[in-house]
Amino acid sequence: MTELKATAPQSTADLASTVHGHGHRLTPQRHAILEAVRKAGGHLTPEAVYARVHARQPAISRATIYRTLDFLCELRLVVAMQWGGQKYYEAAGEQPHHHLVCHTCGAIEQIDHTLVETLFATVDKKYHFSIDMDHVALFGLCATCRKTIGAARG
Repeated sequence: MTELKATAPQSTADLASTVHGHGHRLTPQRHAILEAVRKAGGHLTPEAVYARVHARQPAISRATIYRTLDFLCELRLVVAMQWGGQKYYEAAGEQPHHHLVCHTCGAIEQIDHTLVETLFATVDKKYHFSIDMDHVALFGLCATCRKTIGAARG
């Protein structure tokens, strides 16, 4: 299996080359969906992607949105995060990146890849298991919610 790394092509030609390099075509639908995710600059639900793309291409179906988001994740042009029973998508960056997600308030903070790289290396060394992820979400409580919950417990 070929190892894929997150990529963030900047132009349509770069995007087409990336998709074609994996044996696929850059269809107008794929391009529109990726552009909707890229331009959002954050995490979008499939419904939010659908709304953005449908406004410009009314013939597009929800099924096409879901299939294409999965396809773009496979190519690592888009990354997905599951939270609260909902999947969220964002464009892959040049470098892997990761998030801390607060269960209470929903705050999302990006953390440096080097922190997670250390964890990956430890898992590899101890368990002989190679982690192949460019996007990790760690769930817990942010500092504000920890303080609020701690004060409530007295």
